Amino acid sequence: MTSQLPTYWQQACGHLAAQDPVMAKLIAAYPAVSLQSRGDVFHTLARAIVGQQISVKAADTVWARLTAALGDVSSAAVLRQDRDALRACGLSARKVEYLSDLAVHHQAGRLDPTVWLDWEDEAIIQALIAIRGIGRWSAEMFLLFYLLRPNVLPLADIGLIKAIALHYHAGERLPRAALIELAAAWQPWCSVATWYLWRSLDPVPVEY
Repeated sequence: MTSQLPTYWQQACGHLAAQDPVMAKLIAAYPAVSLQSRGDVFHTLARAIVGQQISVKAADTVWARLTAALGDVSSAAVLRQDRDALRACGLSARKVEYLSDLAVHHQAGRLDPTVWLDWEDEAIIQALIAIRGIGRWSAEMFLLFYLLRPNVLPLADIGLIKAIALHYHAGERLPRAALIELAAAWQPWCSVATWYLWRSLDPVPVEY
């Protein structure tokens, strides 16, 4: 499916570079790339489930195995596959349950993002976390990578916390209140700031 580039990207980069010298350096270091959407609701949420509480590298490995096993990571393919085969891809038993429940929701037509287009970010998060296995972090990844919402700050994201520590506090991880204070300068483009901080740790763009 064709990737979709955020219409606000250049405006956001200009704002961030003017407000924050660290952001200015990161934006200059990674030109001609941006956050992208695959436009596939099941794919995005499934990838978020796979990535819960593990590193990007580990998540990429599991996802590659899952793709090889299924051929196409779709709700129908997940429901056709034996659960032991899903476990063999590196998924925990709980993540297999979550992925299967998500597939059931999708097949039943209960994942219709067109309903959410006019909703506030927090309302969408609350709707998503009502699905078993979708926590706040996974819902935030959906806002970022599917809906391309511009002002998402995933404060529980390991990579974001690590990158902020690296670039702003000599490697020391900051408490939540300090992260919120720092991010005030990024408003209303926290998604873009988050994306560049991720890039500083891994030059290959993450896609969900």
